[in-house]
Amino acid sequence: MAEDPGQTSRVRLAFRIGYIGTSFFGSQYQPGIRTVEGEIESACMRAGKISGRKDSGLALSGRTDRGVHARNQVLAFSTHCPDRAVRALNGQLPYDIWVNSWAYVPDSFYPRYDVISRTYRYYYSRTPSDVSAMKAAAGLFKGTHDFRCFARVEPGKNPVKTIDHIEIISGKDGCLLEISAQGFLWHMVRCIAGALLQVSEGTLTAAELLYYLSGECKNKVKPASPDGLILWDVDTDLDWQEMTIPNLKTGRIIRKSEELLLLGKVYSLLLSGRDEKPE
Repeated sequence: MAEDPGQTSRVRLAFRIGYIGTSFFGSQYQPGIRTVEGEIESACMRAGKISGRKDSGLALSGRTDRGVHARNQVLAFSTHCPDRAVRALNGQLPYDIWVNSWAYVPDSFYPRYDVISRTYRYYYSRTPSDVSAMKAAAGLFKGTHDFRCFARVEPGKNPVKTIDHIEIISGKDGCLLEISAQGFLWHMVRCIAGALLQVSEGTLTAAELLYYLSGECKNKVKPASPDGLILWDVDTDLDWQEMTIPNLKTGRIIRKSEELLLLGKVYSLLLSGRDEKPE
């Protein structure tokens, strides 16, 4: 194989990536099952950009659960072939992962700790019955609280987190929760989304919410479905260079979205029993 004209001493690169989480068992590498990190490692090794995940320091800025999506997740790894990495990464990745920009970063850059904040959006599948109650209750989460009742807290993890921004946004196209913090606990955003939906339905009161935010609860809040959750943005001070997503990849994503819209329509027709025909 001819040497890449971009071959150089090892440098560290960061990428902003997006992915459709439906067919992944989460973002974090797990042997023997399909994950975002595992697919990225395989793609980089096929292209000769890295020799392995650990040797290259390949890492993401945060872990997303099974079925959760990302619009702007941050990836970093070190490589001797930066030109090839930037040029070929999109083509090596499967259709449901893409790269939209890249940046040079210091050798010490580790995306899990060297980002400013993370923003998630949770899109509700239907407009909740009492959006006003949700908006009022959302403000209770802002600031520093013990979130052990709203998360799966791993051993040794501090359940105290600080929410910098939280907002319920609604309109004719639906309703969403937007929330930002430096870091989140496992299932935390989905549990908050689920709690606010319970407030809308009248099965959880503001007083109970405040009690849970003190870290006291007999039963933890159940997380909402992962389908509506998107890691929307990761805030950094990096100088990003835009990349073009190949037409082949975007075309396949569009076709897949059309198939899912059709499936939703079919489900609705089967449930309603309507004899619907084109006019």
